[in-house]
Amino acid sequence: MALNGILPLWKEKGMTSHDCVFKLRKILQTKKVGHTGTLDPEVDGVLPICIGNTTKVAEYITDQGKTYEAEVTIGYSTETEDATGETVDTDDSEKHITREQVEVALFGLTGSIKQIPPMYSAVKVNGKKLYEYARQGLPVERPERTVRIDSIELLDDDQQWAGQEIKFNIRIRCGKGTYIRTLAVQIGEALGYPAHMSRLTRTESGKFSQKDCVTLAEVAELAQNGHIGDILKPLSYGLSAFPFMEIEPKQIFAVKNGQVLARHAILDQMGFVVLTYKGQPVALYKNHPEKADKMKPEKMFGFPTADEV
Repeated sequence: MALNGILPLWKEKGMTSHDCVFKLRKILQTKKVGHTGTLDPEVDGVLPICIGNTTKVAEYITDQGKTYEAEVTIGYSTETEDATGETVDTDDSEKHITREQVEVALFGLTGSIKQIPPMYSAVKVNGKKLYEYARQGLPVERPERTVRIDSIELLDDDQQWAGQEIKFNIRIRCGKGTYIRTLAVQIGEALGYPAHMSRLTRTESGKFSQKDCVTLAEVAELAQNGHIGDILKPLSYGLSAFPFMEIEPKQIFAVKNGQVLARHAILDQMGFVVLTYKGQPVALYKNHPEKADKMKPEKMFGFPTADEV
């Protein structure tokens, strides 16, 4: 029987997201495995993995909000904007920073903000990844992007910090495409000092949180004991950000064949609607680009049974 479902994996430090996919393919003995957003090797945290037919919804899980806990170090910046890179700029002055100053800096970086991706990142420019330019020492203009920061919370209780090097911890809730290490640099800039991200953990990804997750070792044990299905989430879980609508029997043929349907008013609030049959997702529909009164399929998931049409 084919294995299908969303696996809430806790990615441990020292592995790339691709490493996790590679190992899971061997553990689960299936090729159809995909992750939902890259985590750097030195970052640990929540990494939902789509298996089998749920790979069709990986992009929608990736698009959902994320929560991170990070440590920001004030005093020097690095070429990678995290603790793994060579030092670029240092300020050895004796610093005195108040809680109010930090909170003002964090508030100023909340909402829609501009970021320039780090040189050591997988963002592509002219078909080539930025880190490839960086490793070859080639200059390249990096594209500015707008990202969404829903909130930044200062986790430490300190009222002030003093010293040549200062560290504090923050929790960030943000949208897709946010670089937390770049955010750490921006926080330093707002405070007037070079800075970098010295630690990062992703604690939530969409509906998945740390308490839901299992490690690769635990996955291997569950698979060996025949209990892997106990932790897999269904296809519907990956689509939970969208509204669901049960189709009528007369619509079965049209939906099965990916036909255009009369537009549903629910698309006024959301860009997609999940059509279900007997409670199971069978298709994802969106506004028709040319016909205002119609909606068209974006993804087809198949019907749960071979019903008559």
